Amino acid sequence: MIPSARRPPESDRPPAPDGPDDLNDGHRRFTRIWSRAVYPATATSMTRAEFENHLLPLARLLGDALHARPFDPSPGRAVGAALVEAHCTTPDALTQVLGVVDAYLLLYCSDPAVLPTEEGRARCARLQHAISAGFAQALQERTRSEQEALSRAALAARETVEKALHESETRFRAVFEGAAIGIGIADMEGRILDVNTALARMFGGSEHHVRSRRVSDWVHPDDAPGVWRCHDELVRGERDHYRVEKPYTRSDGTVLWTNLTVSLLRDPDGEPRYMLALMEDITERRLLNLRLRYEATHDALTDLPNRTMFFERLEHALSPDSGTARIGLCYLDLDGFKTVNDSLGHAVGDQLLVNVAERLQSCVTSPRQMVARIGGDEFVALVSDPVSPSEVTDLAQRALDALSTPIPLGGRELAVRASIGIVEGPVGELTPAEVLRSADITMYRAKARGGNRYELADPDSDARTISRHMLTTHLPAALEKEEFFIEYQPLVRMDDGSVEGAEALVRWAHPRHGVLGPDRFIPLAEHTGLIVPLGRWVLEQAVRQACEWQVRGIGGARPLRVNVNLSPRQLRHPELVSETVTILESAGLAPSSLCLEVTESALIRADDDELKPLRQLADLGVRIALDDFGTGYSNLASLRRLPASTLKLDRSFTRGLQRHPADPVDLKVVEGIVSLAHALDLAVTVEGVETAVQAEQLRELGCDSAQGWYYARPGPPESLGCALPMAAGQ
Repeated sequence: MIPSARRPPESDRPPAPDGPDDLNDGHRRFTRIWSRAVYPATATSMTRAEFENHLLPLARLLGDALHARPFDPSPGRAVGAALVEAHCTTPDALTQVLGVVDAYLLLYCSDPAVLPTEEGRARCARLQHAISAGFAQALQERTRSEQEALSRAALAARETVEKALHESETRFRAVFEGAAIGIGIADMEGRILDVNTALARMFGGSEHHVRSRRVSDWVHPDDAPGVWRCHDELVRGERDHYRVEKPYTRSDGTVLWTNLTVSLLRDPDGEPRYMLALMEDITERRLLNLRLRYEATHDALTDLPNRTMFFERLEHALSPDSGTARIGLCYLDLDGFKTVNDSLGHAVGDQLLVNVAERLQSCVTSPRQMVARIGGDEFVALVSDPVSPSEVTDLAQRALDALSTPIPLGGRELAVRASIGIVEGPVGELTPAEVLRSADITMYRAKARGGNRYELADPDSDARTISRHMLTTHLPAALEKEEFFIEYQPLVRMDDGSVEGAEALVRWAHPRHGVLGPDRFIPLAEHTGLIVPLGRWVLEQAVRQACEWQVRGIGGARPLRVNVNLSPRQLRHPELVSETVTILESAGLAPSSLCLEVTESALIRADDDELKPLRQLADLGVRIALDDFGTGYSNLASLRRLPASTLKLDRSFTRGLQRHPADPVDLKVVEGIVSLAHALDLAVTVEGVETAVQAEQLRELGCDSAQGWYYARPGPPESLGCALPMAAGQ
């Protein structure tokens, strides 16, 4: 947002803060960067160390404001005022401050587990706006004090002229011409008598352009209400001064924005004699504030209003004093957008979003309607006081119709489908969050019914979704109450039918809903962040169980391996390597007896920094398996950069092998993947083996190991030994 500061590349960023101590260190690092950037542009008498200590509490103040619930940007104003007090008032100081805040505040003073990145960026932008406003106000107050001194000096100089013309004229001119702010003097009829160089420069350098007009000629359409009433009161002698933010039109047609102070100069008898105007040019500052406000309330990609602005409008519409009786809300999500991103790349995905935004904006037919992008491929349309429910459904249908024509991108035409959830009704019954939640739930109902359609909100459907929310809120207590347990499914060598290990599969023994599979709660745990402690618990239990199998001699001469799933959020956890090593050492299990399974989509999207922990674990001997291979639209050539030792082929590739004769296309696909994997020194494990024919064909195709109901279903750890005869007897 601020051109003077560049955001560091992702690969150079340190880990995000994870706790209070990390945040304190982050505050200090942020303060050091802040001091280095701003100190050269200050007029302070403090040393650099003293200046850095002065900035530290301000950094903490910004960090606290960033995480506050509800969010309040007003501490930014205090920071801006404190900078002026510290004499950070040179022309480049504010730009440097905003640049550092934009580039580093979220990086060092934010906890991403508490504050999502998108919300953090919006809050950071609003804090920049508040800092700028506080800075401007404090600078204005200081300027006004100087202006009052100049006013007194100007008046004294005028009086001295009458006593000692030459001496007073010299002294007055020194103040008048040398002032950094614009000064103008007019008589009580509004004729402009004199202006200094600074004021003439503000108006484009032409003193004649200013002096040829009367004060009353400088009316502007954007004048603040009451400004000319104050002027008339001053002319009548009813007030001695007034201050206002006022625009003027320059000779070239551009607009000059000023902080204007007009004072009345009286003669010795107290009669109004002259008007003294003091002007500070705030055009650039105003443009900066407007730009910050715009960037804080508009989506950078599509230029539509963003989540922040949408919620401002929604909260206003739902407030009792808004005068709005009903609202309509359309919550739109693109169907299959992730597939576009994964298969064609994010650049194409971004272009698609821009085109979608333009088409949705074209559907707006009234000032009461607004379209916003609130994140990813999610858009909302808000209708204030719809004339009827059909106005809202008509808008939804126009949106679907607008997206029905394929979008040409990169030499191809992309078909776009969308699912829309609609909420329409009187205000006062729901809060903004509840309205959005109901529309979101309804949108997913439209998606579940095939997509490319809209659905109206249904309270019963909302209730079912809320039960899913109840599971989410119960998750932390479930871990503390030990409601989770692990079942193990054998991994069988295909050459001799022996068991080489088992995959650990977590289950939830819910006290109300019974045993829940991972598909019911793992996505919830991933979303809430509980997947990190839950994953740590699963790893500890699985490693301890593998040690027990080895002590009991299950598996024979070759120690059994245990496979543990690793979620994308765990992959990004900064303590992944250290915690894994600690768990292995504490249990006494060799790293080679542990295999971490990471989904293909998570690994393919990971950058070098995210792959670094896996490479470190692989170097220690831990095996890495690429799980669900074939479902993530990966580039096979990219396998060379991954630290994986095993490909786990998704069951979708082997379903055709259950038939007799097997599908020849499926045979060729599996044969090609196995050949490629072996060429890259990767073992191949097949999931979902259900028949003997299927198992035999996979063995002939060269697959190294397999798992599935043909061998054994997931079960308690003591059942693993029972799987040995079944597997060996295939």
